[in-house]
Amino acid sequence: MLEKQWYHLNDPDSVESPGLVFYADRIKANIKLLISMIDGISRLRPHVKTHKSAEVSKLMIDAGISKFKCATIAEAEMLGLCGASDVLLAYQPVGPNVERFMALQKAYPGTQFSCLVDDEKAALALALTAQANGVKASIFMDINVGMDRTGILPGKVLSLYTKLNQLKGLSIKGLHAYDGHIHESGYGVRTEKAKVIIEQLHALSEEIQSRFNHQAIIVAGGTPTFTIYNTQTTFDCSPGTFALWDKGYQDAFEEQKFNTAALVVSRIVSLPESNLICCDLGHKAVAAEKPLDKRVAFLNAPELIAVSQSEEHLVLDAGENHPYQIGDMLYGLPYHICPTVALYENALVVSEGNANQSWSIISRKRKITI
Repeated sequence: MLEKQWYHLNDPDSVESPGLVFYADRIKANIKLLISMIDGISRLRPHVKTHKSAEVSKLMIDAGISKFKCATIAEAEMLGLCGASDVLLAYQPVGPNVERFMALQKAYPGTQFSCLVDDEKAALALALTAQANGVKASIFMDINVGMDRTGILPGKVLSLYTKLNQLKGLSIKGLHAYDGHIHESGYGVRTEKAKVIIEQLHALSEEIQSRFNHQAIIVAGGTPTFTIYNTQTTFDCSPGTFALWDKGYQDAFEEQKFNTAALVVSRIVSLPESNLICCDLGHKAVAAEKPLDKRVAFLNAPELIAVSQSEEHLVLDAGENHPYQIGDMLYGLPYHICPTVALYENALVVSEGNANQSWSIISRKRKITI
């Protein structure tokens, strides 16, 4: 008799497919491991974009984590609802989102909200709106350290800092640097690239201290460089994927021993050819931005080869004389869990093999109330 694997459900027949499944005990273990990897829990500012769940956020708060990072107003509001102490919206608010950012502060006065700024005009609009609302907007200056997505180049930081420091509606908290372009599997390569950023940020921090008598808080990195910044700096660190983990990061970053804690369950719905099977895991059920062979790996059927995928179907080559039948369940580990989670309204939550809860993916919405 085959040994029962960690992912097997005790009552699979009661579970709808396709479905998102969170394994609560493994998520708790990941949080515990993260905390053990850094010299002070106050340096942790996890990103919630991966799980988008109030329940997972509360597990982190219960473990002593008080600071968080997010990418949308909805994610920020979710954290306000959870009672998080400190929330960084890692985005520069523009348009109606400026007023929404102000509304967050009024609705959740127990949470310190901050946001990113990398442009003088955007900062002025934020400052004027803050003054009109009788508050100060806390900001971090977003630094472009090589990803070329957002942020201001290091050489322009001090000039912009000088201008922003004169705006009465703003309170500058520090610097933010996301290095998503550093994702090499080799730890040594990542370390060498991160060292350049560390030196840049230290130099900027020292200059700000000298010119403005301000000790800037530095928030840097994501998951790939967490295991560098955690020991080689005093920066706040913002890993996100650690909570659930996925196939992509499991393969790439061997030094990070987090548990895979979220799967997509699927069932075989058709046998179109002698060697082909079709399951109900289409584009709408697992992130499809990667090549076909890098979207999902089936833990209980690793030999299956993806042939094609459409909105509701995934066709797989199982080989001749395969044993699979219509109705068989497949346990899929996504290569990219963050956008996969965002495809679902709820996650089935498993503890000790029993699927007895459902957690809302509440901040997959663009708007909760604000």
